[in-house]
Amino acid sequence: MATNLFDQVSDDIRKAMLARDKVRLEALRGIKKEFLEAKTAKGANGELSDDTALKIIVKMVKQRKESADIYTSNGRPELAANELAEAAVIEEYLPKQLSAEELDKELRDIIAEVGATGPAQMGKVMGVASKRLAGRAEGKAINAAVREILNTL
Repeated sequence: MATNLFDQVSDDIRKAMLARDKVRLEALRGIKKEFLEAKTAKGANGELSDDTALKIIVKMVKQRKESADIYTSNGRPELAANELAEAAVIEEYLPKQLSAEELDKELRDIIAEVGATGPAQMGKVMGVASKRLAGRAEGKAINAAVREILNTL
């Protein structure tokens, strides 16, 4: 990637403004706001690595989906639809998500690498898996798959 995520989002904000795409613009402005806060946070020295940016994006997608669930359960489908639309825009900045088979293979490699022999080593496996698969798989999916694999060892 020639440009970093921060520059990419800034450029896409301009494009969304020109296209008058309100939902996209709102989502992108939300991302940029989070990025700017991370850049100016204590100890960040004005830099924002793509790793940190990815963590922010994953968190934002998760927040939007949780909000949509709450709105749906409270009978506000129009608000839920808006949250899901923003989540879809934000997800475009995540790397391609792993399929169930790819996730299983990656996790089996990690389990072999850390030498886990059963459910007691769940924490050790999750620590490595969460870092290595960040942005490529949801935490819940990783957790469920690790638990399933470790229970069969």
